[in-house]
Amino acid sequence: MKKIAITLMITIVTMSALMMITHHAHASTNPQLKVRVIGKGQPMIMIPGLTCDGAVWDTTIEALGDKYEYHVFTLPGFAGQPPLQDLDAGFFAQIKAMLYDYIEENNIENPIIMGHSLGGFLALQIGIEKPDLAQKLVVVDALPFMTAIQMPTATEESAKPFAQNMKAQMQAAANQTDEQKRAYQQASLQSLIRNKDYINLATDWGVSSDMNTVAQAMYEMYTTDIRGKLSTIKTPTLVLGAWAAYEAYGSTKESVMNMYKAQYAKHEHLDLDISDTGYHFIMWDDPEFFHNWLNKFL
Repeated sequence: MKKIAITLMITIVTMSALMMITHHAHASTNPQLKVRVIGKGQPMIMIPGLTCDGAVWDTTIEALGDKYEYHVFTLPGFAGQPPLQDLDAGFFAQIKAMLYDYIEENNIENPIIMGHSLGGFLALQIGIEKPDLAQKLVVVDALPFMTAIQMPTATEESAKPFAQNMKAQMQAAANQTDEQKRAYQQASLQSLIRNKDYINLATDWGVSSDMNTVAQAMYEMYTTDIRGKLSTIKTPTLVLGAWAAYEAYGSTKESVMNMYKAQYAKHEHLDLDISDTGYHFIMWDDPEFFHNWLNKFL
């Protein structure tokens, strides 16, 4: 599963404003954080992955219907959003602070928090830091320590040289033309999205993302190991993974399931399943599997 992990999240690239369903606005006091609010009901916070617009969740919202009040985020630096001004202060630390402020300012109680990829990693961190905040967590194809896929004995410290090299390469890509970025994104997305209808949309989002933000976010993900802290999470959590894209590398559904079980071993309130056919964007690639699980779990 070597290059897979890099390809897997290095471009969790995704989409650009698709179905802008209109909504009542909740204030985000930070202009870098875009939030669409749709419907009324139990609050659900929806966090997309790297480079993605919140519209990645539109098909999910359509399937779940009008039972929820959806707070659909697009994070700073992704899909055309203004980037954070000080990346040295940490990507995840600043995003979590914004998210907590938004929840407090809008008096959101017991939300469901759903995250894809980087958004799933963020949801796990929130579950660890604030065990009483969310009613349920949904984590879509994200792991508590990505580096361990490629280097099973890695630690946060030993991952740094590899992650720093990757970060430098991605920062260099910031100087590419849009045509070069588009070609790279198109190629990368082939192993992340099986449903080809969405690749152009995801490519647009990637091209309009800030590469320095992408590089910092990836660096932090590759050098942050939260496996040992999962026992802190008291919130019932659904984790849905994918394996089909890695079959060519010798992976099987069983081997990927075992890897997920090992990474999540310390999480005591977990439902875990693996899609038979979906690639990284399970919500697009295997909607029946995805929506069945959501309806059962939520």
